[in-house]
Amino acid sequence: MSPSRSNNAAVDLTYTADQIQVLEGLEAVRKRPGMYIGGTDIKALHHMVFEVVDNAVDEAMAGACDRIDIVMHADQSISVNDNGRGIPVGIHKQTGVSALETVMTKLHAGGKFGGGGYKVSGGLHGVGVSAVNALSTWLEAEVRQNGSVYLQRFERGIPQGAVARLRDMEPNESSGTKISFLRDDTIFESPEYHWDLLQQRLREMAFLTRRVTVHLSDKRQEPVRDLTFYFDGGVKSFVRYLNRGRGVLHEIVHVASELEGTQVDAAWQYTDTYTDNTYTFANTIITPDGGVHLTGFRAALTRVINDYGRKAGLLKDADTNLSGDDVREGITAVVSVKVPDPQFESQTKVKLLNAEVRNQVETAVAESFTQWLEEHPRDGRAIVEKCLTASRARAAARHARDLVIRKSALESGSLPGKLADCATRDPTKAEVYIVEGDSAGGTAKQGRDRHFQAILPLRGKILNVEKARLDKILQNNEIRNLVLALGIGIGNDLSLEHLRYHRVIVMTDADVDGSHIRTLLLTFFYRYMPALIDGGHLYIAQPPLFLVKSGRQERYTYSEAEKNRVIEEFGEGRTPTIQRYKGLGEMNAEQLWVTTMDPARRQLLRVTVEDAAAADHTFEMLMGQEVMPRKRFIMTHAQDVKNLDV
Repeated sequence: MSPSRSNNAAVDLTYTADQIQVLEGLEAVRKRPGMYIGGTDIKALHHMVFEVVDNAVDEAMAGACDRIDIVMHADQSISVNDNGRGIPVGIHKQTGVSALETVMTKLHAGGKFGGGGYKVSGGLHGVGVSAVNALSTWLEAEVRQNGSVYLQRFERGIPQGAVARLRDMEPNESSGTKISFLRDDTIFESPEYHWDLLQQRLREMAFLTRRVTVHLSDKRQEPVRDLTFYFDGGVKSFVRYLNRGRGVLHEIVHVASELEGTQVDAAWQYTDTYTDNTYTFANTIITPDGGVHLTGFRAALTRVINDYGRKAGLLKDADTNLSGDDVREGITAVVSVKVPDPQFESQTKVKLLNAEVRNQVETAVAESFTQWLEEHPRDGRAIVEKCLTASRARAAARHARDLVIRKSALESGSLPGKLADCATRDPTKAEVYIVEGDSAGGTAKQGRDRHFQAILPLRGKILNVEKARLDKILQNNEIRNLVLALGIGIGNDLSLEHLRYHRVIVMTDADVDGSHIRTLLLTFFYRYMPALIDGGHLYIAQPPLFLVKSGRQERYTYSEAEKNRVIEEFGEGRTPTIQRYKGLGEMNAEQLWVTTMDPARRQLLRVTVEDAAAADHTFEMLMGQEVMPRKRFIMTHAQDVKNLDV
């Protein structure tokens, strides 16, 4: 019986050797950039910079470098300069060209495969800098070593000549390597480097590579921006930085040890917050999905606190053991390992896989933390009592969550009454607008396309989840309605498989109250539905700020600058009338559809978290218990606020 086909189109069944395509050199990188740097978006663009910086950091970890300079130039090129040993320029026996050209043009070539160049490194595949070369319009490698300066230029990965000796080194000139490159705009979707993204990652690198100066300079604008990072305290300094503005329960706990060639460097501190803020690194590379080092750290933490609690009489025999969630509430931790032969989940290094590292981290942390608790009994009691409070609150939260689930199962349709649902049952086509108030909700319901757009009005401002535990959060009606409408659960019970709408759109007024409500919602999603953000499902609607009319001409504008440009475009004729929209309710249903809800014309901002540590600090500062950090932020940025409606 022959297989059936779903269409009647003619199928070419010929498949010969001539149809097999071989990609030579770096062609594979240009053809499939996602395999090497994770994509072509803004994250991948910055990954290019970090790949080059990682090589300089490897020199620092080898003890050969103590300064790294990164410059963002006016022509959008980037240069990374270190004072390490310099990439070798001698002829490589296997390839017949210089070692420099080999490193720059051959995939899986480098000094990190056991040849003695590096004991520990972040760039384990030998792919990073050659991938950057392949994806750049041009790249220049300048090497300073043995009294001479050498240069080689590449264009889209192709050498424009052999490595050439330029000149003698100056008397005070250090050895090292300077890589300058201009990304290929035919490949990358985003043309701009972001100062904040670069400085956050470089700050992390400086924390994790003690006593190394990292300098970032932005020459794309005047005045030039400069930042220099240098930290003597390593991961302890990192935890102190992360906890600025938070109430802390004790001094920072620190462990630094080496087991079977693996260096374990970890620091942690409990705070008065309710979330787990643990950041993991392998060979200075951030591992956002964690891995074996995170598993080992968490296992040690849970075991040691339970053992100490029972030994000190703080946990009674009738008490069940504290869970991992209980002992992690309110912790800020940095776990950094340096492994001779790291195994990552992918080239973008999101998860560490070396099985032996789990036991090494668990052993190091358990031994150090046990001793610390014995030497600090008062702090130990405070930690166990916080964990016990978290355990009781978690039990209350489970009860509240069960009530929400039972209520949804018993009630007709299991959806909140205020939700105006859409007709389609295909989540990939469905979207829900979360709007403030019944007035805007009524306008949105009239203006929407009922086939695929649902509307969920919220009454007033939701609870500030930064100041409450989950049991209190689930008592809030608006949050309960939100959880029921999305269908994915909350917190540790969250599962995107049951997401009812693949676009969750926050649509609030363009005034102070609207901004506050939007911030409250973003805080909730970041803390209790992070997978919604990671999956690319959360958006912010962009309603217009002004309607500019001149005769029969009408233009909606979304900023003060755009409004002024439109007024100029209308020319010297009659004076245009300008309507300022302070609320969605001021627009009729047709206007709301045209400006904010029509997929063909609307503007949406997708919510992403490029740097978890920075986002965590921002939410804690703006929405947390401590008043002074928020006050300082407001005083610093008050002059930047435009069009303030109060």
